[in-house]
Amino acid sequence: MGRLDIEFVRAFHEWMFHGATLLLGLALVLYIVYLISVAGKPSLHDKYDFKAAYEIKRMKGVFFCIALFAFSVINLYGKETWDETGTSKLAFFVRGFIAFAGATLVYYISVLILDYYYPHRLNKSLNAIRTKPRINPKTGNKMRLLREDEEDVHLNEGMRAEEDIFSVDYDVWFDEQSGDTLIERYEGNKVALKCNNCGFDTMRVFKEEVLEKNAAGVPTQIVKHYQCAYCKNFRATAFNVSHKDANDLKNNLVRFKGNESEKLYGQRTR
Repeated sequence: MGRLDIEFVRAFHEWMFHGATLLLGLALVLYIVYLISVAGKPSLHDKYDFKAAYEIKRMKGVFFCIALFAFSVINLYGKETWDETGTSKLAFFVRGFIAFAGATLVYYISVLILDYYYPHRLNKSLNAIRTKPRINPKTGNKMRLLREDEEDVHLNEGMRAEEDIFSVDYDVWFDEQSGDTLIERYEGNKVALKCNNCGFDTMRVFKEEVLEKNAAGVPTQIVKHYQCAYCKNFRATAFNVSHKDANDLKNNLVRFKGNESEKLYGQRTR
């Protein structure tokens, strides 16, 4: 196949060296910019929404740059010798193919980790943000996260309907001293659940159906059908739909000491 011109080989190695430096720096910049973006959100709710929507996407961008960095580094193999003696076209293209395969492998593995393993870590981070005690901006008092059976008092009919079909989930924080409430809205079924079969956080809702209705035709029990995106395992879970009347919440408050309420409500179920 002949040999490549030494000047071309040297120029190619210069491009790969500067490209590797630039790509590694770009990956670091993308990661730092993301961290700054999260830190710059004005509220915990905003941080939650931003991380849930963009963290995995941004990390894929970072790893794409790292994969291209690997491509550049592999293409520098044999640089010292080839810059002096040149190389055959066959050796040059074989090295290029290995570099492409290596970069593809790096990115493919990173995507698998981000899609099937990382959601478990992200879920923990999001749950920590969502359950971190809120502070009443008016009084400075620490607020308590209400249970599902307590929060319906503070939700209007439309909000309760959204929760009943699991399209939206609302958290209600209550200031027991002043009676003030803070309602936060979260997209329903946004983060996948852990699959009991494969262990990955890839179990998502694909169908919902009403199991029971009361005499007025209002749903009282709903079944959610889940399927794992990785191992295709199925699961169905029934949920009771709460229709609590708007009684005085203070008559039904359960008091807790210290951070006991945080322990109880850290993992919320319907």
